[in-house]
Amino acid sequence: MSVTSDITLADLDLFEAGPPWATFDASRREDPVHWDVETDGNKGFWSVTRYHDIVEVLRDTQTYSSERGAVNLEELDDEQLRVRKSMLETDGERHRALRKLMQGEFTPRALAGYETFLRGLTASTLDAAFAKGEFDFVAEVAADFPIRVLARMLDVPDIDIPKLIAWGNRMVGNTDPEHADVLASDPESEKYRMLPFRSPAALEVWAYGDELKRQRLGKPGTDLVSSLANGVPIDGKPLSEDDFHAYFLLLVVAGNETTRHTISHTMNNLIDNPDQMRRLQEDPSLIPWAVEEFLRYASPVYHFRRTATRDVQMHGKDIRADDKVVVWFASGNRDEAMFERPYDFDVTRKPNEHMAFGRGGPHMCLGNSLARMEIRIMFEDLLSRIDSMERTGPVERLRSNFVNGIKRFPVKVSLK
Repeated sequence: MSVTSDITLADLDLFEAGPPWATFDASRREDPVHWDVETDGNKGFWSVTRYHDIVEVLRDTQTYSSERGAVNLEELDDEQLRVRKSMLETDGERHRALRKLMQGEFTPRALAGYETFLRGLTASTLDAAFAKGEFDFVAEVAADFPIRVLARMLDVPDIDIPKLIAWGNRMVGNTDPEHADVLASDPESEKYRMLPFRSPAALEVWAYGDELKRQRLGKPGTDLVSSLANGVPIDGKPLSEDDFHAYFLLLVVAGNETTRHTISHTMNNLIDNPDQMRRLQEDPSLIPWAVEEFLRYASPVYHFRRTATRDVQMHGKDIRADDKVVVWFASGNRDEAMFERPYDFDVTRKPNEHMAFGRGGPHMCLGNSLARMEIRIMFEDLLSRIDSMERTGPVERLRSNFVNGIKRFPVKVSLK
């Protein structure tokens, strides 16, 4: 397959059946810095698809900035940036200060105290699903589990969990007709241009966060909301209302979506690779390391975006100041220059320096230790209980070129 001018990774149809691996392969081989045309009024972007080039972009924040937008391809004006700016769209000292505000909550040492809770939660989640025999793996396991962890960390009641799931679906699924209140491509979304993902769900998340903040401001508490409400970043600049909204929304979305989809993809991949599943069942000590292959193979986030701050060349292409530069993590995770037999699902793969959480640079995913722990505990328990699992219907995917998501995944389980 050749990369031609009429192929663009802005085309959501390319992602309808899952990641467009053939397109990524061709781009890495023939045109690793490829200009992608957009037809929605945006000006286009450079796609970077080779592993080492992606790392270069992520680490060089002076040349490739997050300040003009990092989460998706939307081009934001100054007013939108001011209101919607999150830690993800911040570089330099302020980014370090915002990150430090929560960093201590996500260290392996801090998270160790959650292990007993996580094991109990995993057991109850699987008990309820397995009792049905046949069930939707996403609804009963993958979506339910990480959001309950987040609810615990936010110290909110379980009765609010359906709202948290729905808000994430509506925002991250803003290009999927099933989930979006208004599709991001719909002219009507202009009414919501000041909201993250152009989704009115953001207003509900902000109002929910504001009420939690009101209840906890000035009071002792170790939950994430109390840390945000009462903490001051190390640069001495308190969180503004917009800062709090952005940070809280980021926790709601990032604390759920990527782990949820990694768990779904991993079960699907284990079904497709029964030899690898049997290997883990026979030797559970392999699971902690196998988590790295679970993440590499899932690639739950397709891309992040940067903006060039100056004219620069890469592979002979002239990237101009203010051009969007998009790094495709999914492509990097299949780069044959980095991974031997990249399309083999190998739970013993070592080394495995995947980029599911980014790779290097200051924006490495803050919650990566929590995600690893959740995925490890889930599959340690799940694989110890089942003899096999099989699909009973099609895997339905999120229509998106940002999140590699699974919406539904019907299965039947045979227990030991």
